[in-house]
Amino acid sequence: RLSLVGSEMCIRDSHSYFNLKGEGEGDILGHVLTLNASTMTPVNAHMIPTGEITPVADTPFDFTKPRTIGERVNADDAQLKLGAGYDHNFVLDRKDGELMLAARVEEPTTGRVMEVLTTEPGIQLYIGNFLPKADAADNPMTGKSGKKYIYRGGFCLETQHYPDSPNQPKFPSTVLKPGEVFASQTVYRFSTK
Repeated sequence: RLSLVGSEMCIRDSHSYFNLKGEGEGDILGHVLTLNASTMTPVNAHMIPTGEITPVADTPFDFTKPRTIGERVNADDAQLKLGAGYDHNFVLDRKDGELMLAARVEEPTTGRVMEVLTTEPGIQLYIGNFLPKADAADNPMTGKSGKKYIYRGGFCLETQHYPDSPNQPKFPSTVLKPGEVFASQTVYRFSTK
């Protein structure tokens, strides 16, 4: 479900892709990303978190200061190779339960800005690593306006509890007991610079 209030969008149960240049206007590698996350949850060969929480400092996963998404995506890094690029959970630097700024993305040529605020403890960055290559003749992925969706032509910022939390004792619990209520809030806020 999606609702728009002013410049804020609320999405429930969605894997939304964004390209702040516009639909079919190329890849998202030049978008500038900042994440309020100084750690991440590395994955194994099956893309399941190992249970570790590791610092992002001095790695291609450090978006604590603004960086283009494509700046280090092809670095010689084991985690990037496992995901064929970014497809990882970042641990947000937060106080539990507060709605906070988790991510900010700016597209320099259009000046469009997207901010993601959440009460969740993590955020998954995925950059369309498994979308078809731009020159793929058999690309079946066409958008509403007839433009093809292409490899790294969109990014996802999905707020969440850490993947595989029920099996990882160091991760925040996802257990919901009978009678308990789970509530979470995520806001996608859009503006121009």
